[in-house]
Parts: sequence; C-alpha cells; structure tokens
Amino acid sequence: MDEPSDEDLMARVAGGDERAFRLLAQRYVPRALGLARRVLGNEADAEEIVQEAMLRVWINAARWRPTAAFRTWLYRVVLNLCLNRKRRAPFAALADIVEPADPGPGPELALEMRETDRLLAAAIAALPARQSAAIVLTYQEAMSNAEAAAVLGTSVSGIETLLVRAKRALRKALGPSGQQ
Repeated sequence: MDEPSDEDLMARVAGGDERAFRLLAQRYVPRALGLARRVLGNEADAEEIVQEAMLRVWINAARWRPTAAFRTWLYRVVLNLCLNRKRRAPFAALADIVEPADPGPGPELALEMRETDRLLAAAIAALPARQSAAIVLTYQEAMSNAEAAAVLGTSVSGIETLLVRAKRALRKALGPSGQQ
C-alpha cells in the first residue's frame, strides 16, 4: 500500500485529521529534532522547538500551499525557531556535565571521537548563524544546496558562498589536524 504524499497529508490536516498529522509527525519529527539538536546543541531546547514547529504545522495547515516541499517548509520553521532561540540569553545546560568514559571495549577511541565531535560542534556553533545553518543543513541533514537555499531563503550561489566561508572558518578554528 502506497503511503500518502506530504501534500495529501497536509490537506487532510487542514481538515482536522489527527491521523494524518500523526503520520507527518512520524515522518519528520526525528529528523527535525536532529536538526534542532545540532543547531542548538541542547536536547531540551531542541525538543521544545520541534514541538512548537509541529504546533505551527497543525495551526497553519489550512494556509500552507505546496509551493515548496513540506520538508523544506518544516525545516525552515524549525531553523527559524532555533535561530530565534539562539538570540536569547542561554540557559545553563545539563548537557555540559562531563560523563564518565564508557566501560565497553575501546573507551579511548570513544573518548577521542566524542572530543572530536565536541570540538567540531563547538566550532560550528561559533560560526555566524547563517554559515552554521548552511553547514548543518548541507552536511548533517544531507540536503542539496537547492534545498538548503530554500530553507534559508537564499540562492544556491548564496549557500555555496556560505559554505566556502564556513569551511574556511572551520579549518582555521580546528587547525590542520582537525583539532585545536
């Protein structure tokens, strides 16, 4: 049995169909949560952002027009909410607490990988907001440059420029070995 398209589901959501809304949420909440988590670096804030985005999907379903893919529209909502959250004063995050090394096999390697990931995440977070968003959308969300451009409301050449600048800044921040 073929799955209904996002456009069909949004039309049903506009009519108050909760089942259609749940299907959309099953399709997109995990990826939207991943996007929000990478942009914000905070699990609790990411969950709150995605809840707000899905609430906006429910409330604004009747006004949505399929001029762009639903995924692009939802990611733009999530990204805008994330950027607005980043402009606010940060809260003290529980995620900043250092966890003990995993007692499983290869703890040194796992620790090194976590440190590399932490350094990369910190370097990405230190980028200007639009450069950071371009990196996250293109490399971590595997969006094409055209899709990322639609989410950020710019052109493909604009995304390419943001990526060039972001990569240059990341190379400078992380040094030749990939770490400081």
